[in-house]
Amino acid sequence: MSLTAFAQGVYDSGVGTALRESVYAFPIVEGLHLIGLAFSVGLILLIDLRLVGLVFRQVPVQAVLHPLRPWLLAGFALTFTTGAFLFIAESAKIIDFFVLPLKLTLILLAGINALWFELKWGRKVAEWADQPALPQAVRFAGWSSIALWSGVIICGRLIPYLSYA
Repeated sequence: MSLTAFAQGVYDSGVGTALRESVYAFPIVEGLHLIGLAFSVGLILLIDLRLVGLVFRQVPVQAVLHPLRPWLLAGFALTFTTGAFLFIAESAKIIDFFVLPLKLTLILLAGINALWFELKWGRKVAEWADQPALPQAVRFAGWSSIALWSGVIICGRLIPYLSYA
């Protein structure tokens, strides 16, 4: 089965049809997606800005990182779930649009960056957080995250505007 046939199948499914044809379902799912983005990417941005040293320099990194992590993960779970529903509702229209694979690639790279940071630096934050300047690799992870998630957001906003042009 080709990717296009798969996309057409989920588009034609009961869930896809219900989302598209409901007056309220699609806008509610899209609104929840934006709320999830506000929590996930918004908090990621706040943490990244601390990692690169642009905000909260007087606040220890772990005081920013650890309390926000559960909210960030909950936001990401909401974003991922609602994103899947949005894809189901529009899959046949957007599957061949160049922005979708770009967005998914950026999400994958952002996830790899976050995993690398967590495994290499996040678990040992107490060891490096009190240094006068944070390690260059930590700042690089922060800048990379900002760039990657900005690209994800831009691609996400381009999908509805360019795919119907």
